[in-house]
Amino acid sequence: MRIGIDLGGTKIEAIIMAADGSIVLRRRILSPSNSYASILSAIVGLVADLELEAGLQCSVGIGTPGAASLSGGLMKNCNSTQLNGQPLKQDLELRLGREIRIANDANCFALSEAIDGAAAHGNVVFGVILGTGVGGGLVVDRKLLVGGNAIAGEWGHVTMPDLHENRPCYCGKFDCVETYLCGAGLLQSARRGLPELKDCTELNQLALAGSSIAQNILVKYCEQLAAALTTLVNIVDPDVIVLGGGLSNIAALYTQLPNLMPRSVFGSEFQTDIVPARFGDSSGVRGAARLWPSEVLANEQSC
Repeated sequence: MRIGIDLGGTKIEAIIMAADGSIVLRRRILSPSNSYASILSAIVGLVADLELEAGLQCSVGIGTPGAASLSGGLMKNCNSTQLNGQPLKQDLELRLGREIRIANDANCFALSEAIDGAAAHGNVVFGVILGTGVGGGLVVDRKLLVGGNAIAGEWGHVTMPDLHENRPCYCGKFDCVETYLCGAGLLQSARRGLPELKDCTELNQLALAGSSIAQNILVKYCEQLAAALTTLVNIVDPDVIVLGGGLSNIAALYTQLPNLMPRSVFGSEFQTDIVPARFGDSSGVRGAARLWPSEVLANEQSC
């Protein structure tokens, strides 16, 4: 049995996953916002509660809103900034008394969808998160590609092509892809034409209802997304791009992107599938559980 934990900024979700990928138990709690120590205690408490109910000790994998530095193991690039500079993996291993595995939450999303989700038919899979932030994860032959700096797939923090509005990003740079393609970025752009717009859900609803202004805003968004993905496709050339996060529910993405991408990728040929995530919001926690491959667990159980 595997425990997967998705450590989010507003909630922490934990599951126990069976060998066949089914979810045996699930828990959700609000993320402590007051301290790093409270986050540690919350995670340890969730593991203890799940294992008590299941009646056995499980492997533990955790998806985090950043990554552990490969040089010193300290967390970096977390938008939940209280985690930055902290030895999260080491501290949790000390308190749980066993080895755990951690990975960026977008990596966990990509791994989940590549193993038994919407991208399971592809050998090279790029998982895209379009939500509060913009993240990505790269899976090759069902194995995560982390990279020498633990930043593989972080396409949200390259400069947005052809757009220079000096939009500040939490990473300290300006005009990152994330500042245009995340939910807040789309809303900022959309309010130029629809100043009373409440959120991106309303924008999508207006477009579906026939609003030409909303439809044009989403066309522009799709063009920006295609421009940002083009560099990725030219370098990685994935078999499948799987979309997750709240903005992945925008229907226009799946009708417009396949037509837009051939205009800018090298050679003008684009056969990559662009698909919505099979497991939606649950992909991250499922991928965290899958940080422990089946063969590793089988070997340990046979010892």
